[in-house]
Amino acid sequence: MKTKLPFPLLDSPDALARCDGWTEEVYRDLLALQEGSISHEALDAKYLCRRAILTLDLTGFTVQAMKGRPLNALLRILDAQKVCIPVLHEHGTILVRAFADDLVGLFEDPGQALDAAFEIHRRLTEFNHSAHASENPALACIGIGYGEVYAIGPNLAMGDEMNRASRLGEDTARGNETLVTSNVYFALRSRSDVLFEQLASDDQLFPYYRASPH
Repeated sequence: MKTKLPFPLLDSPDALARCDGWTEEVYRDLLALQEGSISHEALDAKYLCRRAILTLDLTGFTVQAMKGRPLNALLRILDAQKVCIPVLHEHGTILVRAFADDLVGLFEDPGQALDAAFEIHRRLTEFNHSAHASENPALACIGIGYGEVYAIGPNLAMGDEMNRASRLGEDTARGNETLVTSNVYFALRSRSDVLFEQLASDDQLFPYYRASPH
């Protein structure tokens, strides 16, 4: 026999949506799924899609904020966004979202995401050697995933490949490096202009590859 909880649960779609996690419609549908009035298949048909996800993190933001003026750290982010966001649009992104020193771009095709990553690295390097560069210029750490995700949340991409891309971009990749999941590798391994190198890490739960222009 299930016991009754000694505390209330928030089950109002409107109240849940005020936290800006998911939309009221998504909360309503998920609550209906828990109640059994909507099937998993119906939710998949409504929200599941195939996307390539590029996640970008900047090097040195935490150190710059701690050791320098906080405003200088924000200006580094501004410079990087001025360089990177146009590249994402040029390569066909269907969504760009900026959060702190991170960028997320969604694409229909993983090749678009990979080409955008290479161009971002190239332009940031050129920018950092120009008269426009700040005293402590930033490099991009990029992770790319590809597969089925749910088009919900701020990034419109929730699922395993989003998690993997975020892990690679935010935690694993170094400056000027692009790491991709197995799904990206298998989709693009026939490209003669890209060199893929499988990497291993004791604390990584999945295989991944370093992608470089060939």
